[in-house]
Amino acid sequence: MILDDLTAALGADCVTTGADMAPWCRDWTGQHAWTPLCVIRPRDTAGVSDALRLCNAARVPVVPVSGNTGLAGGTLGEGAVMLSLDRMNRIREIRSDARLAVVEAGVILSTLHTAAEQHGLAFPMTFGARGSCMIGGMLATNAGGSNVLRYGNTRDLVLGIEAVLADGRVVNLMSALHKDNSGLNLKHLLIGSEGILGVITAAVLKLVPRPRAFATAMVAAPGLPQALRLLNRLQEATGGAVEAFEYMDRVFMDRYAEMHPEAQEPFDTRFDVNLLVEVGATAPRDVESDADGVIPVAAYLEGVLADLLEEGAVLDATVAQSEAQRRAFWARREAAAEITMSRKPIVLCDIAVATDRVAVFLEAMQGRLAGLDAGAVAINVSHLGDGNVHYSAWPSRDDAGLKDAITEAVEDEVLRLGGSFSAEHGVGVAKLNSMRRRKDPVALAAMRAIKAALDPNGILNPGKVLPG
Repeated sequence: MILDDLTAALGADCVTTGADMAPWCRDWTGQHAWTPLCVIRPRDTAGVSDALRLCNAARVPVVPVSGNTGLAGGTLGEGAVMLSLDRMNRIREIRSDARLAVVEAGVILSTLHTAAEQHGLAFPMTFGARGSCMIGGMLATNAGGSNVLRYGNTRDLVLGIEAVLADGRVVNLMSALHKDNSGLNLKHLLIGSEGILGVITAAVLKLVPRPRAFATAMVAAPGLPQALRLLNRLQEATGGAVEAFEYMDRVFMDRYAEMHPEAQEPFDTRFDVNLLVEVGATAPRDVESDADGVIPVAAYLEGVLADLLEEGAVLDATVAQSEAQRRAFWARREAAAEITMSRKPIVLCDIAVATDRVAVFLEAMQGRLAGLDAGAVAINVSHLGDGNVHYSAWPSRDDAGLKDAITEAVEDEVLRLGGSFSAEHGVGVAKLNSMRRRKDPVALAAMRAIKAALDPNGILNPGKVLPG
């Protein structure tokens, strides 16, 4: 019955069943597979509204999906109606003077990057999946990425949104205002809710001036405390223009070299603490070369690195001399998901602590992991500038109890340091046990009350975020 109703409301070409659903039947990690009831692909917000109204009346679960690049199982949809936003992919307008873009949820991130660049602007959220992830999924998970240090998470880059509630009502919050204190901030409630409160269909996004020049380097440091000293010195020297400050451990570097033997090594020696550092400049005084052809922003970076090399706070450094070399540096860091997922079994964690506690966390986990599984190997990459660590472990055996014990150990150390067990990937189904064990019970009760108020029939992305 619901299939007939959806077909009548949306059109037969918007409802997919059978073998044609294959692209929507597994997640990117390969850890989850399912068979939906059907996949619907509305062309506009009215279609999303009609679909949710029908599914809510029939008590049929709906799982929203964008680029399906998540790592937490947030799109698992056994027997559900999968609501794909891929056809809602228009950039409605770019207003250069106001530095904003009005986009639909199905716009691919790299498409927005290209469109903004044509106006001399940038949408400053970026990560490895930018060629396939969509704006709706980014908003639903409050995605992070490599430039959070300078520009903030996705939530910080959103002025307004449009969303459809479980019963089909459309919430129009498409404001371009930087200030609006007219009641509760429903925009921020829906951003990061992973589709359990409503389906985001469009957004007004902030744009920023496109950097005219970058100074990028791979840097080896004796330890993470020295790395933070480098970050702070660079921020002072550049007026807070550090765009990215990324950490990769020796295990990651070794695995990357093994999988990509064609890639040129950044250093002659392997180091434990490897950093990708990038400074972006927009002011003419920082990008116009002097009589010797030196670009000031590059001189800032090289000067700070030289001082710290002399002090012993930096062991080695390679500054990119071309755009090709810069892209090669970034290719290594953006291969993180590929490298980390290249070995099984695996325990994936995505945590955040204060920047000066990252070293404390990693040292504590070294002992905890060895105590749980002497043959396990940890592999770490981190958005070190904001304290987000992608801590992963390759256990020596595929044992569910062992993997859960490792996850609990991570939770222990994170919460001991006042951190979060979920930084940027969302909760989905992967962190339901963590939510059950560690989330403040009063906070969980409040979340459940909000869910019940906005989705009383529980049709929106059921079984995600909130433990039963």
